[in-house]
Amino acid sequence: MKRWLMVVPLALFLLVAVFLYRGLYLDPAELPSAMIGKPFPAFSLPTVQGDKTLTQADLLGKPALVNVWGTWCISCRVEHPVLNKLAENGVVIYGINYKDDNAAALKWLAEFHNPYQLDIRDEDGNLGLNLGVYGAPETFFIDAKGVIRDKYVGVIDEVVWREQLAAKYQALVDEAKP
Repeated sequence: MKRWLMVVPLALFLLVAVFLYRGLYLDPAELPSAMIGKPFPAFSLPTVQGDKTLTQADLLGKPALVNVWGTWCISCRVEHPVLNKLAENGVVIYGINYKDDNAAALKWLAEFHNPYQLDIRDEDGNLGLNLGVYGAPETFFIDAKGVIRDKYVGVIDEVVWREQLAAKYQALVDEAKP
């Protein structure tokens, strides 16, 4: 019986070692989304400018990036100039201002420019919760029918756009052409 008790810690150690070894080869930036392949969640929220209420129907008609951002997000500040450049080059971007103070969001957009064709105010974070957002920045790719086709977690810089995301966006644009 004493020998059996000595084998148990060794077996537990080996089991933990296998899990830790496997973890060395996982991508920490890869956060799977249960929303891939599903329609964008229903919502009815004001714009950051507050002059209109938007719903998921406003997202239909053309492929787009839906970027989750906040003025409290340091990474969003790094990403924002790239989003402005993408918007200038014709990339359709919708923004979700996530769990933020609206006055701060208005000041941000006035100071750093607004790349968003639509800017959704999600002060309570309910839309973000329905999307499975972990934080900001996160960017969803939606097709012309409003179906979420992909998700990227982290800062979109010029290298990430060129090497990982531009082709995905272009494929959605090409798919939407008659």
